[in-house]
Amino acid sequence: MIAEQLDGTRIAITGSTGFVGTALVERLLRSVPGCSLVLLIRGGKRGAPERARREIFKNDAFDRLKEELRETAEPFDAMLERRVITVNGDVSTDGLGLSEADRAIFASCDVIIHSAAAVAFDSPLDTAVEINLLGPTRVAQTLNDMNVTPHLVAVSTCYVAGNRRGNAPEELVSEGPFDLGLNWRKEVAAARRLRSDTEAASRLPEQLREFRSDARKELGAAGAPALASKTEHIREKWCTDQLVEAGRARAASIGWPDAYAYTKALGEQALMETKGNVPVSIVRPSIIESALAEPRPGWIRGFRMAEPVIISYARGLLTQFPGVPEGTVDVIPVDIVVAAIIAVAAMGPEHAPRITQVASGGINPLKYKTLVDNVRTWFTEHPLYDAEGQPIVVPEWQFPARGKVQQQLKRAKTVVTRTERALQALPLRGTQATWAAKLEERKHDIERAYEYVQLYGLYTECEAIYQVDNLMKVWDSLPATDQAAFNCDPRSVDWPKYVTTIHLPSVVAHARVKSTPGKNRNDRADRLRRNVLSPERHVAAFDLENTLISSNVVESFSFLATRRLNMPERMRYVLRTLAQAPGLSSMDRKDRADFLRYFYRRYEDAPVAQIDEDSKDLLTQLIITKSFPAGMRRVREHRALGHRTVLITGALDFAVAGLKPLFDEIVAAEMTVRPDGTYSGELAKVPPTGETRAQVLADYCKAEGFLLEECVAYADSTSDLPLLECVGFPVAVNPETRLAAIARKRGWLVEEWEKAPGGPRPLLPIGTMLSERERKRTFVGSAPRSRF
Repeated sequence: MIAEQLDGTRIAITGSTGFVGTALVERLLRSVPGCSLVLLIRGGKRGAPERARREIFKNDAFDRLKEELRETAEPFDAMLERRVITVNGDVSTDGLGLSEADRAIFASCDVIIHSAAAVAFDSPLDTAVEINLLGPTRVAQTLNDMNVTPHLVAVSTCYVAGNRRGNAPEELVSEGPFDLGLNWRKEVAAARRLRSDTEAASRLPEQLREFRSDARKELGAAGAPALASKTEHIREKWCTDQLVEAGRARAASIGWPDAYAYTKALGEQALMETKGNVPVSIVRPSIIESALAEPRPGWIRGFRMAEPVIISYARGLLTQFPGVPEGTVDVIPVDIVVAAIIAVAAMGPEHAPRITQVASGGINPLKYKTLVDNVRTWFTEHPLYDAEGQPIVVPEWQFPARGKVQQQLKRAKTVVTRTERALQALPLRGTQATWAAKLEERKHDIERAYEYVQLYGLYTECEAIYQVDNLMKVWDSLPATDQAAFNCDPRSVDWPKYVTTIHLPSVVAHARVKSTPGKNRNDRADRLRRNVLSPERHVAAFDLENTLISSNVVESFSFLATRRLNMPERMRYVLRTLAQAPGLSSMDRKDRADFLRYFYRRYEDAPVAQIDEDSKDLLTQLIITKSFPAGMRRVREHRALGHRTVLITGALDFAVAGLKPLFDEIVAAEMTVRPDGTYSGELAKVPPTGETRAQVLADYCKAEGFLLEECVAYADSTSDLPLLECVGFPVAVNPETRLAAIARKRGWLVEEWEKAPGGPRPLLPIGTMLSERERKRTFVGSAPRSRF
């Protein structure tokens, strides 16, 4: 019996944080009580034990085991302490990165189950090579170096057979009729060289300029550090995309669907060539999906291959998908795979087959059309709902060629991209800006659908039939008690029942999609707002323009500059300013600090006393009338909660002096004053814009003993992105288009504040005209562009 055969054994598992690995750990702990486990985990900053606790043992897969342990005297944590050892290791590193102490633990194991893999079908080529191709070889080499020979059970995939049609037997590809004679060592060298070449190409001047341009298009005038960070992110993604495409192209050129299957096939070849004295058994699952029964029906960890396609169809994003209607979709529940792995391990190297395929297509096939019909029927009876609470009607599924679907998605993406660019060029804010944000989401949906067709289309078109003769020999050798406890028979799956009563309900539950009617309540926004207004917060930092008031520095200047002009002079000023508006707006978008320096030169020769006097009316007649009452209330709410309130603005200090009662600290732009009592038009220091705002808040928090992660920041533009990113609770207020998209993507709180209804709505921001006597007392500046 399996439990008795593995009693007293020490079993090492790689890849225990993954889907199959987690299920393996749970099943062995629950169903083989006499074994102990060694989990080889890439620990990272937290270390292997903490990562195991967070990523493995907190998973709901262990709920059943915890429930069973409640009937005993041993708590779950105590059982883990007694039976599980975690070691820091990495299969992408020679020697597995083991310390001397961990090598001794690894050497003491009786069985090694190697399930670690880069399972994404779109992994970069070099990553897939290092993990999938070289990982099993490194495990065997480490064991040979330690002169130990435990039973190595390597988990591979049925798709090592490639894009063949017809029967795919349980044999090594290198020993079958389709062997291409590839040299795996040359493939490794080429992949490593390609990484180096790609990195070098990404640093060419013309390429870097393109990355910088793309970063600016996305972030606007977000400041040098933010743009630099985004540029590097785009560069790294470009490298990854190049290596993903290289893997896809190389795999296709030699008959595999993707880099995953290609590197797994060469990994088997490399392992069998280099295993030395280590006995090896290979287990090849097909497409692994949610559990049939163990640890509970429908258990799944993360989205597998089918789930993104199914959910996209249910949401109306995919109306067709390539595939052969009468073809076989070879899926297998994860608990059947785990039972087969454990059974092979229990048989030992003397009796276990060299290769065991765990698949359904050769013995209990699920036809693609059968799957599609069951999915459509289920979502017709249990529809998902859109944001308005209306049911999404799933379309009649079509089975076109892969190329046709890709062309349709490309055209749709082109239309959406052009529309998005047009909207981004418009000065949209708040609700209007969310249109563009939603459009960007739609573009991402189309891009995801295109990726699904690229990644999974070959699998739905696959016509290989994976034979399971060795699996059935394993099954037939098990006594009835083991067959009940470790079901590895694909014939036990009733596909319509599994799809409609087990798999689809689980997929919907994990997808976090709307499955009930009625409009979305804004629970998420309320939750975020409660977090923002928690007494635990330390500081609330506010931008001014378009965040607390619907005004800007141009309007403030216009108010002050026209107070003492007669009507003809006012009209000339208005016409001149309107003509300059496009240029000023363009400069502002490029660099806020440079714009302020340029624009504030218009204050040259302005008398300080006159500006101070007129600023009082500026506060009452412009700033207060254009303020957002909800914004002012929010400032008061923060103060009532004991939070420090800080205003950080590029506006000039005299323009915001009247707001001091609302704030504990105001940081604003300042101009130098000449000895004759006039402003020079030059700033005294760097204006608080872009990354400077983040530094101002960081310095304030450091001086006052506050934590940035407990601070709140309110702003409206991507130029404020450094400020928003440096705090724990960012809030986008009436965001412009780019910031609306970023806030939506990152899950930030978005507030839409409006001016008070019924207030004055002047067509032009010009000051109230003074009497002729008052105008005569004004100082006439030397510059023709303004008069103070």
